Amino acid sequence: MAELDRRRFLQLAGGAAALTALSDSIARAAAIPAAAGTGTLQDVEHIVVLMQENRSFDHYFGAMKGIRGFGDPRPVTLPSGKPVWHQSDGKKETLPFRPPGDDLGMEFLQGLNHDWAGGQKAFNKGKYDQWVPAKTATTMAYLTREDIPFHYALADAFTICDAYHCSFIGSTDPNRYYMWTGYTGNDGTGGGPVLNNAEAGYGWTTYPERLEAAGISWKIYQDIGDGLNAAGSWGWINDAYRGNYGDNSLLYFNTYRNAQPGSALYEKARTGTNAKAGEGYFDRLRADVQADRLPQVSWIAAPEAFSEHSNWPSNYGAWYIAQVLDALTSNPDVWARTALFITYDENDGFFDHVVPPYAPGSAAQGLSTAPTALDYFPGKTGYVAGPYGLGPRVPMLVVSPWSTGGYSCSETFDHTSIIRFIEKRFGVREPNISPWRRAVCGDLTSAFDFSRTNTAPAALPPTAGYYPPDRERHPDFVPTVPATGTMPRQEAGSRPTRPLAYAPYVDGAANTGTGRFQLTFSGGPQSGAQFLVTATNRTDGPWTYTAEAGKSLADSWNTTYSKGVTDLTVHGPNGFLRRFRSPGKTAGPEATARHNAATGALDLTFTNAGSTDAHLTVTNAYGGAPQTFTVRPGTTVTHALDLRATRNWYDVTVVSAEDSTFLRRLAGKVETGAAGLSDPGIRTV
Repeated sequence: MAELDRRRFLQLAGGAAALTALSDSIARAAAIPAAAGTGTLQDVEHIVVLMQENRSFDHYFGAMKGIRGFGDPRPVTLPSGKPVWHQSDGKKETLPFRPPGDDLGMEFLQGLNHDWAGGQKAFNKGKYDQWVPAKTATTMAYLTREDIPFHYALADAFTICDAYHCSFIGSTDPNRYYMWTGYTGNDGTGGGPVLNNAEAGYGWTTYPERLEAAGISWKIYQDIGDGLNAAGSWGWINDAYRGNYGDNSLLYFNTYRNAQPGSALYEKARTGTNAKAGEGYFDRLRADVQADRLPQVSWIAAPEAFSEHSNWPSNYGAWYIAQVLDALTSNPDVWARTALFITYDENDGFFDHVVPPYAPGSAAQGLSTAPTALDYFPGKTGYVAGPYGLGPRVPMLVVSPWSTGGYSCSETFDHTSIIRFIEKRFGVREPNISPWRRAVCGDLTSAFDFSRTNTAPAALPPTAGYYPPDRERHPDFVPTVPATGTMPRQEAGSRPTRPLAYAPYVDGAANTGTGRFQLTFSGGPQSGAQFLVTATNRTDGPWTYTAEAGKSLADSWNTTYSKGVTDLTVHGPNGFLRRFRSPGKTAGPEATARHNAATGALDLTFTNAGSTDAHLTVTNAYGGAPQTFTVRPGTTVTHALDLRATRNWYDVTVVSAEDSTFLRRLAGKVETGAAGLSDPGIRTV
């Protein structure tokens, strides 16, 4: 870098002194206690959202300890019969791989397909088996703590959400419309539905407009580039180190485009720093924090080079995130009342192994107690039919005085969850969020503990070394795919977990007269849930089922199609799994399970519709000796499985001495309202 360029970069960064002191200033974020208050959500006075670009959860955090990553003990099975990580192009399988290189966090890793067509192809109606044909083998590339130490350290200091999904199977703008408006014009209002980055000018109401009408202060922090208007391309410019990379998607709405200087929409969404004129990226944010005039709700849009969009290096983004934290903690009194959400708009095409919740397109694909019209796109010329989302998992880090301690939170979220957190805090409802999304996705409050009073300093690695060595664009780094893949494992160790409201159950019942097998689904009394059903002995499916909180629904399968044998596997939230394997028309035993929040036990009930005794053996893979129960015809036997030794986690099989076909597998976690520890079944190094 030329000396003039180096001086210029340090000016934008806030000065050389800020870089050398960065580690200490960011460590304050975890050391500053929450302001004394009510011990509730009302203590959050400032909400800040930094949405970066285009990284999947497995791509960044699949190797991190204590989260649902590469060591997931209950992955979805592909139609091939193999675990979901075995992605094939029809000739060769590619497993997740770490690209060869010494400084991957600073590599210009190639970007991948992330449009509607490519996303729906990889998703493949829920089969999830076309990632390599749709995205190339680079889709399976991932990074580790060695590559992105700041991101890992931030997760270890605060709270990471390992069931947070982008909202849309596709590109940036529709995902950001979900974050800023609750949908992408799904009902056709105002120019929707928008399935791409057309940025043509739209007419539906945005959430900041609703905040403005309610008297809630808000602002977008960004650099104006060459101007936030048509002549300045709304922040899109050739200089990757200025502007907002077009990531202020409010500027694609006509009310903002037509706003005049002096109006609220103009001043709050179309102004910002002017790096071209010598202003630093963070000058206005830091000034507002230090003067205690940070708005109640703020969004931050980074310049292209710092957005983490491939091919830009991840650690350029680490430097930018650290600077945001440095600004927010420059006034401890403000930080003590602030919650920062750091997330990513979409996955870019990088693979994630968790099949996202989605709405059925018809009764042949599943059912929902919540209306799904706004969540399934019927198709049009150039765009195949398919669910709008949820999309693949993306990282979400919750950074605040109430989320310290290195926790994970495994409630299902998406970008509309950010709006719902703001809704819950400030009471401004967003009507564009569909009933189905409200049933499936939480409001992010479960990622916080508002009773926390003690904090501990966080030792975060410095990021001064991540500032760009030049201000140039670089060619793609295209990783070499291993000739023979090996499945990566996660770091050793567990992670504390936030308590959740889930109490799901799925019950099976055979109709021996018709040969049909029925499943009944519920998320429990307090939380809705989506369930994915697969069958390795059938060529149809998978199927998706959504039950709103306090509701249940049922569907049945004809075992004639599967050669007389039922073999259905159900995946639900937070590692929940049920497997039902039975002979189709032979009456016999059944096992059902309920989570007992009061005792922490798994309450099992065994019945027997057969004509002879059934001897059922129960084994918990997580510990304890097997137990055998005799269930006489027409009787019921109950058993409370003690889970205290297994952190309230279980992975139970029930087999019959009389019929080798019979198998029930029951796995998940019994929530008791208390914080816990991560799934002990996660495979680690």
